[in-house]
Formats: sequence, structure tokens, C-alpha cells
Amino acid sequence: MRKVGVFVCWCGSNIAGTVDVEKVRDAVKDMPGVVHSVDYQYMCSEVGQNYLKDAIKEKGLDRIVVASCSPRMHEATFRKAAESAGLNPYLVEIANIREHCSWVHKDKEVGTEKAISLTKAAIAKATLNEELIAGTTAVEKRALVIGGGIAGIQTALDIADAGYLVDIVEQAPTIGGKMAQIDKTFPTLDCSACILTPKMVDAAAHPNITLYTYSEVENVSGFVGNFNVAIKKKPRYVDMDKCTGCGVCIEKCPSKKGKSEFEEGLATRTAIYTPFAQSVPKVPVIDKEQCLKFKTGKCGVCSIVCGTKAIKFDQEEEIINQKYGAIVLATGFDLIKLDEFGEYHYDHPDVITGLEFERLTNAAGPTKGKFVKPSNGERPKKVVFVQCVGSRDKSERGKSYCSKICCMYTAKHAMLIKDKYPDTEVYVFYIDVRTPGKNFDEFQRRAVEEYGVHYIKGMVGKVMPEGSKLMVQAVDTLSGVPLEIDADMVVLASATSAKPDAVALKRKLNISGDLNNFFTEAHPKLKPVETASAGIYLAGACQGPKDIPETVAQASAAAAKAIILLSKKELTNNACVSNVNKNICSGCKACSKMCPYDAIKVKMMDIYDHGKVVRKEVAEVNEALCQGCGGCTVSCRPGAIDLKGFTNKQIMAEVDAICL
Repeated sequence: MRKVGVFVCWCGSNIAGTVDVEKVRDAVKDMPGVVHSVDYQYMCSEVGQNYLKDAIKEKGLDRIVVASCSPRMHEATFRKAAESAGLNPYLVEIANIREHCSWVHKDKEVGTEKAISLTKAAIAKATLNEELIAGTTAVEKRALVIGGGIAGIQTALDIADAGYLVDIVEQAPTIGGKMAQIDKTFPTLDCSACILTPKMVDAAAHPNITLYTYSEVENVSGFVGNFNVAIKKKPRYVDMDKCTGCGVCIEKCPSKKGKSEFEEGLATRTAIYTPFAQSVPKVPVIDKEQCLKFKTGKCGVCSIVCGTKAIKFDQEEEIINQKYGAIVLATGFDLIKLDEFGEYHYDHPDVITGLEFERLTNAAGPTKGKFVKPSNGERPKKVVFVQCVGSRDKSERGKSYCSKICCMYTAKHAMLIKDKYPDTEVYVFYIDVRTPGKNFDEFQRRAVEEYGVHYIKGMVGKVMPEGSKLMVQAVDTLSGVPLEIDADMVVLASATSAKPDAVALKRKLNISGDLNNFFTEAHPKLKPVETASAGIYLAGACQGPKDIPETVAQASAAAAKAIILLSKKELTNNACVSNVNKNICSGCKACSKMCPYDAIKVKMMDIYDHGKVVRKEVAEVNEALCQGCGGCTVSCRPGAIDLKGFTNKQIMAEVDAICL
């Protein structure tokens, strides 16, 4: 006869506020096998765990049920407590009466009845639990960082400095990301390139870091500690080993009308190009759509002038397969498209985004740092900044969230204009000014108090071009007075958004995302850089809007998590793995086809069946690869596969306990 101990947790008022824990305790105390049923305020506390350990020893308990919060939170906690008391950790069962009861029911009676049902189900399953022994697998001592912006660079440097190999995969021809496009950084107004470029160079020169630029992740399989990744390396049509970065090919290229992506379309580039002067690697790439050689077959000037014969028009796409122990996502963000915001007339050359402003004021930008109107090259005398364009917008065209960085970079932009051209009139229209960060509020107030920037609380309704002017129509919401400003230039603080390929990447990695396609952390407070998939971590704005200091901090945090994983000699496997009854197995291969971890193979075997040896095809599970997802159990047609710890018998016992 089993000796089951039931421990009902109050979780303070989290559970006890909506669930009558004493009623739950009493309702299950007479169930078959239950010899100990108690409630306690905080079972996960040290006192609560000691209470559980003492009960195991004193009452001789051989099965444990804890009615508390989600097993994702504290299953490991209670398993360790039971193990320290001499009980196999897999004989512990969790009934989730917080997330499934108290947090979703306002009616205490309803919440209590549901908690009783869930606890009864857990007891029924616990009585059928068997001791399980977890295996181990080795850890691949190499990390993959997807994204080569400041988040990816910082993550890679930290992991590499700890002595582990790191690969950075970046879609663009160079690392650097959005930070490379920025002129100055808030709140210190120091040069962005001056602090980023040394890190880019360090990443390229580090002996433990390999850069895969102009590349993307094609496929990911495997599991924590043993990920198999296929990296698609797109053809640059330039041999990176031979190229010296002299730039003669770029200088001589006759096709010069391509729009520069790095300059946000404000300047042109040649068909063979490096995005910017400090690009890493300093190896050009050929735009096949613009190149005359690919379009007509009649050019090839770059190949002729290249002294090292590095131009390779026949270069093809390459697939690189590599194993990794940990993966860090640092794919960054984009700005929303403004096509649907017709009221701002973004199609006018003098209506620009904040990122375009960065390029116009950058000394290395298309105007060599002179802030002039794109339409005619003249200096604007009156500039209007419009905050929250697409941010905090509940309509389908915008984003409901705050983009977080806009208030600060707009204050920075306003100061940069006033610093260079003090006689320029600068207006900022805002909904609210949000400055969450060290010295951020003081920085924003400087724009008003020192530089005389006019901050107006109100929304811009329309921007109308009239001759050489842009008539900005708005309302001052504090006074209710309608305004019209004849601006020379309008700068839109457009909302940040997730990368367009975020959904595809999310599916490849088997991780989750939110409604806005930002990647979701495992727990917003306790696991802010981890995903629900073990061994995959998040860094930077791919998780949500972030500024540079916050991005760098999270990058180092993600690196620390990856280092902890890579430092382990081996990982303990999930003991709840699939088990095949080979006598029943028909060898149909349905299980092997659906297994996402490639853990099941169908082989010819000699099976002892009904007193004789039969040779037939049967499924075999590699327990080192199996992650216990249970997919094979439902796909098995003859019902030959069961999942240890979640057998069909156990599941049906839970159903019976709830229904009876």
C-alpha cells in the first residue's frame, strides 16, 4: 500500500485568497493511500521544505503531492527536497492550484472545487508513479549568437573571454547593427562609433570568435547542450581570404545608383560595396540585382582592377553545419513602415524618421554632418519632432506598446540641432515624456532648460506641404488651443518593431513570442534572459524595446547563462522519456517521422514473442535524445509507446479521479 503525503500551500493570499486550502486538505485526506494531509503558508520556503522532509522520514511517505503553484516554478524545488530526504525525486507530483485555480477564478467556491479535483488527480497519478533514473549527455563546448549588433557582440565577447568558442551569425555584410548607424548616444552624447567600433574589431580579432556575416540560420534541431544548426552563407562574390579591403573595386564600379541601406536611402552606393567605412569584416559584397555583370554579362570592371583576384562571380551559396551547446538570440529590432501614416506625408523628402536624422547629423553620413533639408540642401530654421508615431497606437497600423527609446533620442536630436545651430526653432509634440533610466530625466530637462526646446503636450493631426514649408497642424492639449507651425523639416519618432523574420526564426528554434512577435522570456522576473526552450537565451531588443545600456546589460546576463551551461561536463537528461513495447510495435514509423528530436529509429530486431523469436522492424528510443514531449505516444497506432512518468494508465487514473 502506498503512503502518500499531501501538502497544500497557501502561497500567502495568492492561493488562500481564492481557494479554501483547509477544505482542500480535508477533502483528500481519506483518499486511498493518503496517510498525511496538511496545509502550510509557504511550502517553497526553507521551513516548508523542512516540513516536507521531516514528514517523509517520520511518516515513511513514499509518494508526495504538493498542491501549490505551477510545476514550472517549483517542481525542481520539491524534487530536491524529497531527494535529500531519501525519496526518488520522480515520486513527487505537483497539483497546480495557483495558476489553474486561484488566478483564474474569482468565486472562492468554484476555485476550491477545482483545486480539490486537481489535487485528487495528482494523488491518483502519484500512487502509480515509479522510480525513474535520469541519464546524462555531454555538452558541446561552443555557443551560437544569432545577430551581430551590440547585443550579439557583447554576448560573444563575454562567452569567448570565458574560454569558449563562439560563432556570430549576422544577416548583413557587416556586424554593428543599428548602433553603427547612430551618431551620438544618450545620456552622455558620446560618439556611438567610438565606443562600438573597438568592440567590433575585438570580436573579429578574438581567437575564440568566428564571424558568419551575410549569413542566416537555415535550420535548428537537437536540444540543450547538443543543438545541430545549419547556417546558410550567402555568396558575397568576393573571396574573403584574398580580399585586402583596398576599396579599388568600389571606386571603379560604374553602377553607382543603388540606394544605401546603411544611409537609410539618403545616399547612393555602387553595386559592389561595404556598408560603411568601419565595416567588419572590411570585405565588400556585390549586389547581384544592381551589378551590370550579372544583369548584362558585359562589365566585370571590379574583377579587372582587383590585384588579388578576389572577385568570384561564380561563388555559390554554402551550408555550414555546426554543433552548439547554447544559443543566444540577439537579432535586434526594426522601425515600423510609415506607409499607412499618410497624415504625416512621409513621402515628402523633408519628413524623415529618427534614424534618418542620425545619418544626416553624422560626420560620416551623406551630408558630412551638415544638418540640411534633403529636398534642397538648405539648413532648416524650424524643425518639428513628432513623438509616438505608431507607438501606443491601438489601431491595426500601429503598435500598442511604448517604444521606450523615442523620448530620449528625440531629446538628444533636439539638443544636437540647438548645439550646432542655436538660432533654429525646435518643437517637440509628445503624449507623455518617459525617461526611465539613470540620468535620463536630467538629460531630457536639459533640452528644455538649457537649450530652449519647445515641448508641447499634444498630438499632431496632419502635416501638409505648402511650397517650401511643411504646415504642422496640432492641438496643445493642456490649453486646448489649436496650433499650426510652418516647419522646414519634420522628424517622426517611429515605433520600434520585431524583425520581419522573427516568426520564422521562432519556429526554427521552437520558442515562443508575444503578440507583437518579440521573443518571450521563460519568466518575466526570475528568468528574464531565458526562453521556455532550455539552452536558448535572449539578449537585447529582440525581446522588446531597449536602449543601449539595457541591451548591453542583458547581453552580459545571457552570456553568463550560456557560460554556466557550457561549463558543465554533462547535463542530466529528462527521466520522463518514451518507452516502446516491442511486442506490440508494428514498425509503421509514424513515431519516428513526427519526433522533433530525431530520438526514434526503426530497426530490424529479434523479438521474443509468445515463446519464440521473431525478427521484425520495431521502434527504438534513444533516451539521450528524447525530451519527453509525448508526441510519439499519441501518434503510435497500435499504442506500443508509453511515456515514463506520464503513462496512459496514469493519465486515465487522473481522469477517473476528476470525474468520480
